[in-house]
Amino acid sequence: MRLSSLIQHISLFSRLMGKTEESLDLNSLVVTDISDNGEGLARIDNRVVFIKGAVPGDVVNAHVYKKQKKFFQANLESIITPSPDRVIPFCTHFGVCGGCKWQHLSYEKQVEFKQKHVYDALVRIGKLEIPGIEPILGSVRIKNYRNRLDFSCADKKWLTKQELQSGLPMKEDVIGFHVPGRFDKVLSIENCHLMDERVNLIRNEIRSFAVKNKFSFFDPVNQTGFLRDIIFRHTSTDEWMLIVVFREEKAAEIELLMNHIITRFPFITSLLYIINHKRNDTIFDLPVNLYSGKDHITEKMGDLKFKISAKSFYQTNSYQAWELYKVAARFAGLSETELVYDLYTGTGTIANFIASRSKHVIGIDNVPDAIEDAKENSLNNGIKNTTFIAGDLKATLTNEFVAKHGTPDVIITDPPRSGMHPDTVTKMAEFSPRRIVYVSCNPSTQARDIAMISDKYRITRVQPVDMFPHTTHVENVVLLEKK
Repeated sequence: MRLSSLIQHISLFSRLMGKTEESLDLNSLVVTDISDNGEGLARIDNRVVFIKGAVPGDVVNAHVYKKQKKFFQANLESIITPSPDRVIPFCTHFGVCGGCKWQHLSYEKQVEFKQKHVYDALVRIGKLEIPGIEPILGSVRIKNYRNRLDFSCADKKWLTKQELQSGLPMKEDVIGFHVPGRFDKVLSIENCHLMDERVNLIRNEIRSFAVKNKFSFFDPVNQTGFLRDIIFRHTSTDEWMLIVVFREEKAAEIELLMNHIITRFPFITSLLYIINHKRNDTIFDLPVNLYSGKDHITEKMGDLKFKISAKSFYQTNSYQAWELYKVAARFAGLSETELVYDLYTGTGTIANFIASRSKHVIGIDNVPDAIEDAKENSLNNGIKNTTFIAGDLKATLTNEFVAKHGTPDVIITDPPRSGMHPDTVTKMAEFSPRRIVYVSCNPSTQARDIAMISDKYRITRVQPVDMFPHTTHVENVVLLEKK
């Protein structure tokens, strides 16, 4: 691999941030590890140096832009010797867009470090006892694997420091991703490799049409503008959902854009729109308007079909979701005699997936629309031994609830990245199920929650699953058994 080819892909890291009065240049640093947020790690004078853009095995020069007592934060200035595990990123937006931080690291090494991250979260930091970790399940697809992408519209284009110095205008209507840590800055995206390639055709056409027709784009600072967000969902059965979020309810403009979209892209099976006047981007409390097609799309997983509505949660890697759920079902050890509670059930994917192996499954989630989808998913698949309940888990999972529905033999929980509320963790253990299967997209919060009940439950199996290639995220499944 030629050093000159690599440098053109990483040089932008040194241009994103200017030198300050705390600046410090460090030379010939040997990068030995990588952090769970994707930064290379080196050590100097008993300090850790976090280096943006570096990978283990690199020998680099770095510029420190922030000093702390125990660590430095630095940008990569130049590579003296590239790591044998360094590869050339395939995306032109790499280094500015924060979506795929590990494109410059070989996929084999990505999964190796993700497995190490799980170990560190559970054992080194979480102080939990584990019997070992089963080899991580890597993703067969490492590009175009996502089934959902959310894009933001903005009336100003985010520019790198070099682009600003070159005199490029910032005032430009764009559709793209928010720059990491900046709610008011959107990077214009021309070509994203995370989803089916048609997502780029649709998004770029929407931008061109909106600019041509002088539609105003959203200004996140002043909370003005017409075109706000665009949400894509796509299934392995090749159904497409497109949700356009407008800030202003302009009937003529909405009709003009929506008609153009469905005419230009007739393969879209569900075309929806939402009016959002709020200061935040959440859509869960807003009505969804159907413009064309169905109000949902359908995903398949084995012999099962799942309805996905605009507000429904579904694992964003359909292909790996099947592998993930097979792990959860295997860990649950079901024999058609167990009552199972499925916490954070979403559209009931896990609940319906394990129903044939259970006596009965009760799924709970706080999103009513998702619960309605879960009920329909059972109905459409001829599954009769499930019950789905909408409600906040902390308030719903009570002794009265268990008295009414029965004491669970097995609990499966798949919470958001923030993990579970402490009261829910405590209550879950009080019900004393024989097994708890904890599925998590954040091993750190998973370890925190498990530690709360480690006096009653021991970890017997750990299985990481890579759902998100080229990112630092990893899914992890832990089996807990009652002591």
